[in-house]
Amino acid sequence: MFSIFPIKGYISDIDGFYCDGIHAGLKANNKLDIGFIYSDTMCSADAIFTKNKFQAAPLKHFLNKGNDTNSNFVLINARNANAMTGKAGIDDINELFEELEKTLSNIKNPIMSSTGVIGVRLPREKILAGAKTFDLSKRNGENLSHAIMTTDAYPKSCLYEVKLEDGATFKIGAVAKGAGMINPNLATMLCFICTDAAVPQKDIKELLTINAHTTFNAISVDGDTSTNDTVLVLANQKAGCYDKKAFGEALRLVMNDMAMLMVADGEGAKKAVGFEVIGASSDSEAELIAKNLSNSLLVKTALFGEDPNWGRIASTIGASGAECNETTLTISFENILVYNKGEIYFDKEVETKAAAILQKDSFRVICDLGLGDGKFTAFGCDLGYEYVKINADYRT
Repeated sequence: MFSIFPIKGYISDIDGFYCDGIHAGLKANNKLDIGFIYSDTMCSADAIFTKNKFQAAPLKHFLNKGNDTNSNFVLINARNANAMTGKAGIDDINELFEELEKTLSNIKNPIMSSTGVIGVRLPREKILAGAKTFDLSKRNGENLSHAIMTTDAYPKSCLYEVKLEDGATFKIGAVAKGAGMINPNLATMLCFICTDAAVPQKDIKELLTINAHTTFNAISVDGDTSTNDTVLVLANQKAGCYDKKAFGEALRLVMNDMAMLMVADGEGAKKAVGFEVIGASSDSEAELIAKNLSNSLLVKTALFGEDPNWGRIASTIGASGAECNETTLTISFENILVYNKGEIYFDKEVETKAAAILQKDSFRVICDLGLGDGKFTAFGCDLGYEYVKINADYRT
């Protein structure tokens, strides 16, 4: 048996980890725009990335390491994605680290991560000048969480302590950013997970992949998949203990926390919605429908208008390509049944109750296909005027 407890703090409260964020001139008004994560011992490290075929230079730089991914340092910048920059983008990273290692001699096999505008070369000199001022003894998780933000309305972090059956403990936490260009297959998001558990290198990718399916790969803000999406785990082993089942569950909690914060912070979003599909002929069929619902622009705009337009739900299910039948289907907003196996329950009283559900900040739309045991829940948000405003002038 094991116990997992949420605790206050940042990744800098995990033994051996240090971090900070500073202003290097990438953002206006002296806002923090680059940051680092440093461990005083080497970490087992691995990551999962976007499925976008045009992966950004930092992702290619990491993948070029092959099996040599152990590291003790991550450099993160906002405002520039270093994507669609070709070989020059990778060369920029190599040259940046070659110079930085002359100043920060303790960093080993460094990792780069970037977020921001696509199609612009990295402002290497600004980043280098700022990074040379890093104090690797700093433990300022709050600064780091602000430095990596782009269109985020608020920073995102969490921290847990895990107690194993023999009394040994380890910590695991994360810092992340993400609010737009979020779609299953990760998102425009960066997530850095740190732990002092003695996690074997081989387990990291396996557990990341398993847990991504119901967390980061189950969320959508706008149906767009970016070029830089990254979930990176750094394990410095300093707690000296490990249990795969306990670590896997703690990792799931961390990833779920970050994914749900991203949905709630969807650019201009006011509502976080779970699309729970049950009774499908298979789990994969349920997943197909749930993700179609979380991506549908018509559904998202109805949520924004707080309109319980169940017809848009039904239409999206029918258009998904999954097996479905209107005589076995039920649709509910939370516990308010609006359609029941061919019968419309949507009178004035039901509409009023359903509309009250949609006025909440978070709720679930439940669709029972009545065909089998398949189930999946995808998470999305509403889509309104602010999303258009943010993305219409993103580069300016």
